[in-house]
Amino acid sequence: MIETPFDRHRSVVLPEWIDYNGHMNVAYYLLAFDHATDAFLDYLGLDDQHRRASGGTTFAADIRLTYQREVAEGAKLRVTSQLLGFDDKRIRFFNRMFHAQEGFLAATMESLSLYVDLERRRVTTLPAAIQERLGAVLAAHCSLPVPAEAGQVIEKPALPAL
Repeated sequence: MIETPFDRHRSVVLPEWIDYNGHMNVAYYLLAFDHATDAFLDYLGLDDQHRRASGGTTFAADIRLTYQREVAEGAKLRVTSQLLGFDDKRIRFFNRMFHAQEGFLAATMESLSLYVDLERRRVTTLPAAIQERLGAVLAAHCSLPVPAEAGQVIEKPALPAL
C-alpha cells in the first residue's frame, strides 16, 4: 500500500533551533525538512542499503522554502511528502510541515533531487527498480492536488534603483 501522501516523519522544535525572535530559525526549517526528505527517499528505495549496493544516491539540486506560520520551542512537527514527478535522472517532490498538535501549516519545501553516481560524482540514470517504485508512488500521488506553492518563483517587486 502506498501512503498518499507519505506521512511518517515527526520531530520536535529543539531549544537550540530558536533564534533571537523567539521562534524557529530559518536554518532549522531546512534541517527538519532534510530529515523528512531522508525518510521519504528511504521509502522510495533510495536508502543506505541502496547506496552501499549501487554506489548511487541523490543530491539536492534546487529547493524552495515557504514560511507560512511560526513555530516555537517544543512544538511537535509533522511533515508529509508528495511526489510531483520524476524522469530518468531527477525526482521532484513537495514537503509540508504542520504543527502536529494544532494542525496548521507552518512551512513548505519543494525540492528537485538528482541521482548521482558517488564514485564518478556525476548525474546518472536511476536504476529501473527505483524508477518502477517512483512510477507506482507517482500514480498514487497524482490523486492529490498539486500544492499551490509548487513551481512558484520569488516575485520581482518594483524596487527603486540604488
